[in-house]
Amino acid sequence: MHVDLSYLKDNDVIVVATSGGPDSMYLLHLLKSDSRNFKLICAHVNHKMRKESDMEYQKVQEYCEKNGIIFEGHEILEYHNDNFHNEARIIRYDFFKSLINKYHAKYLATAHHGDDLMETILMRIGRGSNLSGYAGFREIVKKDNYTCIRPLIHLTKDEIKAYMDEHDLWYAIDNSNLEDHYTRNRYRHQVLTFLKNEDNLIHEKYLKYSLELLKNNEFIERVIKKYEKKVLVDNKIIIKEYLILEDFVKERLISNLLHKIYGDDLFLINDNHIKVIDKLICSNKANSFINLPGKYVGIKEYDYFKIVEDNFNEVDNNTYIFEDYLKINDYVFSLCNTKDSSNYTIRLNSKEVSLPLYFRYRKDGDKMAVKNLNGSKKVKDILIDSKVALNVRDNLPILVDSNDLVLWIPGIKKSQFDKDKDDFCDIIIKCERKINNEEEK
Repeated sequence: MHVDLSYLKDNDVIVVATSGGPDSMYLLHLLKSDSRNFKLICAHVNHKMRKESDMEYQKVQEYCEKNGIIFEGHEILEYHNDNFHNEARIIRYDFFKSLINKYHAKYLATAHHGDDLMETILMRIGRGSNLSGYAGFREIVKKDNYTCIRPLIHLTKDEIKAYMDEHDLWYAIDNSNLEDHYTRNRYRHQVLTFLKNEDNLIHEKYLKYSLELLKNNEFIERVIKKYEKKVLVDNKIIIKEYLILEDFVKERLISNLLHKIYGDDLFLINDNHIKVIDKLICSNKANSFINLPGKYVGIKEYDYFKIVEDNFNEVDNNTYIFEDYLKINDYVFSLCNTKDSSNYTIRLNSKEVSLPLYFRYRKDGDKMAVKNLNGSKKVKDILIDSKVALNVRDNLPILVDSNDLVLWIPGIKKSQFDKDKDDFCDIIIKCERKINNEEEK
């Protein structure tokens, strides 16, 4: 297997993001085996989410001690947000950046490979993105004070694992990656398996596709920069300048602002976020906001629009963006493929609602157009009629769209937007609630 590391130099300081899985352990082994004298810092995060986590932490540390690699470990002892994946990613990259500063590292190396690139491209096509987003991710990305490199982008998962097994090198197996609970796993097990059976070099085609999009994107960016000077000032969109632009330029400017916030990893952002931001900027509202993934909120204040850091996807302590999995107190919400038609499942056509979707708690005056009922009814009255206890009413998450339209009161009632089994739907969300250690479907 050939991995191009020609851009690295003797004595370069490299922080290596190391989970302990086959990909990151191969990357660590590869860099350690290089004839040049790299200074390697192994950055390992123990998420404390699996019983094997502590053992894997110890094994990675032992590998580093045996091979003369600096080991830096970080344990996440508690989480403050119900969207585990978003929070964990933020914590990981904050940890990586702290090590880059501590050791004055030139590079951050991650073990993203060709399969990861294919999955990312396919998922962004499915969710909607922009030209840069559809390209997946780059092999080399320059940041403010370091460069992020993904040298395994030309390899497949199978090639990496075969090498590790052939050379009897230790790596950990995360069994959660074998399940189809998360969207990425379903793409990995079902879609990629099909594509690889059709063409065992399909990853190279996707890499070529990615590079072609990036090349076109770079040309467009040179044109957009001319508009940015007038419209995007101090990371704020000047609204009066924005409103006179063509739609394509508007989209690119919003995309660029999001890129300044989220960096090269635009998986959290899709084209629906751009549409919602544009709608807010162009509205007659002088002051308003939009919830964004991660820990950010977009704010319109009279003459400008800006994005500021908030507290882990939470606004007013009761609003959470929904992507494919979310836990709020005892409630667990996830995308699924089920024939269940109870009030614990809702089927939606994404073209009939405004994305992204949110879960929040009930507010005074909330109304919902109940399915099979003419007209709207107050959510409060629906809960009273359903004999929902008072202490439950105020702690029951309800589903709304980006226009704050109530779509679903989980386990109680569904809105007119719920689709019947024979109707088209592309979003199916199920609710599970744990009560007294028993799971209510």
